[in-house]
Amino acid sequence: MSERLCQVCDIGRMPHAEAEALQERLLAARRAGDLPDTLLLVEHDPVVTIGSAVEDEASEVSVELLESAGAQVRRVSRGGRATFHGPGQIVGYPIINLREHRQDLHWYLRALEQVLIDALGDCGFEAERVEGLTGVWVDERKVASIGIAVRGWVTWHGFALNVCVDPQWWRMIDPCGLAPEQMASLTEVSGTVASRQVVEGAIVQHFADFFDLSPRRSEATVLFAATDF
Repeated sequence: MSERLCQVCDIGRMPHAEAEALQERLLAARRAGDLPDTLLLVEHDPVVTIGSAVEDEASEVSVELLESAGAQVRRVSRGGRATFHGPGQIVGYPIINLREHRQDLHWYLRALEQVLIDALGDCGFEAERVEGLTGVWVDERKVASIGIAVRGWVTWHGFALNVCVDPQWWRMIDPCGLAPEQMASLTEVSGTVASRQVVEGAIVQHFADFFDLSPRRSEATVLFAATDF
């Protein structure tokens, strides 16, 4: 087992703005060397985040329609385009120092894809990449979106895996530049209910294996206390 620690914290449901603020604190602590590599797992209230690749929000989303349906629309500092986050997803925010792994953002994107592909394989899904696009597909439909940001070679933002998401949300946006029907949840492509706990466990294990880390579960209260500055 690796001697390099990765703390893993599932904080449950949290609004996106609060999770982004938490990431900022974790990022600062990781850059200062006060925390080890960290994988933050969360589920958000309905929100559509707009990445830096989009100049005009109206070209990607119907803000009025989304807000009337109960979703926020937020500009964020990651790369990429419009992405939905909400109930039924496993959202992962790795806060890791790439200086201790590999200082290559293309490699890091492909690494996150591979972690999800391997984890889904353990859960009985034949997941794959699509050439020229970022994310993970099952049966030619996209089940995971990835958008990252890096500051001082420490990562934040990350991935969103659709376990059981209401497909109505994708019909209100231009999801990552794709047609809404190209998006799917694991429950849609399998015809059965996917266990969030099982999928999350596989993700944590393959994340630790790929980055040669030893995972340690941390309580949310411990994490918040460590970043209270």
